[in-house]
Amino acid sequence: MKDSVVIGVDLGGTKVQTGRVEGGNIAEKYQRKISADSTDENKIIEEILESIEKVINDKVEAIGIGVPSLVDVDKGIVYNVENIPSWKKVHLKEKVENEFNLPVFINNDANCFALGEFRYGKGKGFKHMVGLTIGTGLGSGIIINGKLYYGANCGAGEIGSIPYKDSIIENYASGQFFKLKYGSDGKTMSERAKGGDNKAIEAYEELGKNIGIAIKVISSLYDPEMIVLGGSISLAFDLFKNSMFREINKFPFKHVINNLKIEVSEKKEIPVLGAASLYFDSLV
Repeated sequence: MKDSVVIGVDLGGTKVQTGRVEGGNIAEKYQRKISADSTDENKIIEEILESIEKVINDKVEAIGIGVPSLVDVDKGIVYNVENIPSWKKVHLKEKVENEFNLPVFINNDANCFALGEFRYGKGKGFKHMVGLTIGTGLGSGIIINGKLYYGANCGAGEIGSIPYKDSIIENYASGQFFKLKYGSDGKTMSERAKGGDNKAIEAYEELGKNIGIAIKVISSLYDPEMIVLGGSISLAFDLFKNSMFREINKFPFKHVINNLKIEVSEKKEIPVLGAASLYFDSLV
C-alpha cells in the first residue's frame, strides 16, 4: 500500500486540482479553473478528465476525488455541488472509470481533509480524530478506529447543520458569522483585528466561543483524540483560540478535554492527498 501510486482530485467551486501521489508525496500536480457557470454538466466533467490526464501514468492504481457536496459513495453519484448549479445528480464515478479503466473513489471534501490529515498531517498516529473545516461554512470529517466514518448517506460530520440559537451553528462558527452579523468576510475582519480594531477583535472572540461550542458537541458525539482545524478561517487561529479554549474548558468531562489535542493544518496539499487517501481507506 505504501508503494501504491494514486491520483487525488480536489474539486472546488471555481477550480480543480489534481496530483499524482507517490510514497506520500505529490510527484506531479496540475490546477485549472472550471466552467462553474456552465449549464452543461459534461463540460466540467471534461475539465476534470483533462486535469487527471495531465498527471496520470501507467503506474497509477486508482483515482480519489473530493467534492464539496453529499455523495452516494457506493455508486459514486455526486449531488448538488456548491457553486456548480448544473451538477444536480452526476454519475461521476462511472464516467471517470469508463475513461481511465481504473477504480474511482469519491467522497465529500471535508471527509477528504480529515483523511489527508490522518494519513499525512497533524492527525498521523491517532486512531480517533476529526478534521474540522472552518471556512465559508462549517464541516467535518470523522475518523474512528483508523477508518473514515461517513454514515449511511455520506452525511456524518455535518456539524454545521446542528441547530443553534435562532438558526444553525454554521452561521455562528464560520465565515457566515462575519457575513451575517457584520456584512464582511473573514479576511477583512482579520486584517481589522490585527490592526487593533476593537469591534473586529470582539467579533473573533465571539466566533471563538461559538467554535468552542461546536468542538464540545464533537467531543460529546465522537470523543476524538485529535481535532485538526482547516479552512480559511483557521488561518486566523491566534485571534480566536483563547476564547475557543475558554469555552472548551467548560466541558463537564474534564478527562475528555484534558486528553484532547487541537492543531491547525499546515499542509496546503492536504485536499489532494486526502482525496488520494480514499483508495487507501477502502483497503482498511
